[in-house]
Amino acid sequence: QAQLVESGGGSVQPGESLTLSCAGSGGLNLDGYAVGWFRQAPGKEREGVSCIAPSGGTTNYGDFVMGRFTISRDNAKKTVYLQMNSLKPDDTAVYYCNAPGGYWGQGTQVTVSS
Repeated sequence: QAQLVESGGGSVQPGESLTLSCAGSGGLNLDGYAVGWFRQAPGKEREGVSCIAPSGGTTNYGDFVMGRFTISRDNAKKTVYLQMNSLKPDDTAVYYCNAPGGYWGQGTQVTVSS
């Protein structure tokens, strides 16, 4: 079954960093697709975090990112990354990746707390 698989979440303290990964599995090849990262905090709607063009040459970020996150991709490894620095408690959420065709991963939990 074609699907996206996220990994890399965890519990960190404010100011620390995490790198999330999103890979296609079951025959889902991310080459040629734009990929987006979204997040959903408890009691809040899902919001866009970042997205990257198929070539990796164009990226976009939510206003709240303010230069703290970097999205990238390694098409040879069929993986998209989200490097998150200077994490804040407000970044606590389940992070999902998304690809065209309605593909969503199962999500990975990020918890930022002192």
